[in-house]
Parts: sequence; C-alpha cells; structure tokens
Amino acid sequence: MHVLQFSRRHSIALCSAFAFIVSGCASVPNPQPVASTISATPELSTLSSLITKAGLTNTLNGSGSFTVFAPSNDAFKAVPQKTLDEISANPERLKEVLTFHVLPAKAMAGEVKTSSVKTVQGSNVALSKAGDFVVVEEALVQKADINATNGVVHIVDRVLIPPVKR
Repeated sequence: MHVLQFSRRHSIALCSAFAFIVSGCASVPNPQPVASTISATPELSTLSSLITKAGLTNTLNGSGSFTVFAPSNDAFKAVPQKTLDEISANPERLKEVLTFHVLPAKAMAGEVKTSSVKTVQGSNVALSKAGDFVVVEEALVQKADINATNGVVHIVDRVLIPPVKR
C-alpha cells in the first residue's frame, strides 16, 4: 500500500492556496442601494457628495427601481467651475441636474433601445445604442451595469444639464 506523504512545505502551500481562494470569494461585495453603490465607487466621489448635498441619498437608497447615468469625477472636472458653483449654490437647480441623470426604472445596458425617455426630473433624455455602445444625450456610458439592490448605475463621461424650467 502506497501512502501519500505531504511535506510541511506542501501543507503550507495547500493551506495558502485554500485561504486565497476563500478570501477571494468572501471579498465579492454584496449589492447595495443606488446611492450607497455610488458612494462606494471611488470614481463617483464628486457625484456622491452632490447627492448628499442635494438631500437625495434617502430617495436613491429607498424603494423603487432606478437607473442612474452617473457622471464620473472626470466628467465633473470638464464642467466650467463657474457653472458647477452656480448649480451647487442653488439646491433646487442641483436637484434638477442630478435627477436629470435618473430614470424611474431599471434599464440594463443590453435592454436600452434608441428612444426618448422621461427622467425623474421630468424632462426627456435621448437614449441610443450602437452595438455595445450606449449614449444618453451626448454622454457615453463608459462602465455599464453596476448592479444595486434597487436599480443599476452606468458611469458616463459627461454631466447632463437639463433645460431650465420656466
């Protein structure tokens, strides 16, 4: 009868490999609500702070189903500072701009069809799709389908500015 013998080195290697596999599985984040998902995404830190400033955190973490076209930090850097300051200083306008990026339903990138859809802000946005590319107004989706418990987040390369309501 042949008995398998493991040296101490083999035992340590096996234990290390097992620990690596288990820790890799344990580190997969559980989906969170939309605002929490945005907050946990480093490239959306500017958007996250503006959501908080506008008082929209509870809304976006609440019940409902949302699609957020989330401008990246780089997208906010491209907005003229004067425009960003004016929007940030006016709470009502800030809410309008932020909710213009939100649809009141979950839309995965693969489900998007070229159309015009109403945002939570009340105005329509143009959605278009060519192959795997999704565009909302003039903003290109750079990273799609970040799942949240109450919707989905798509990172876009531009800040969308809604028409001023009169």
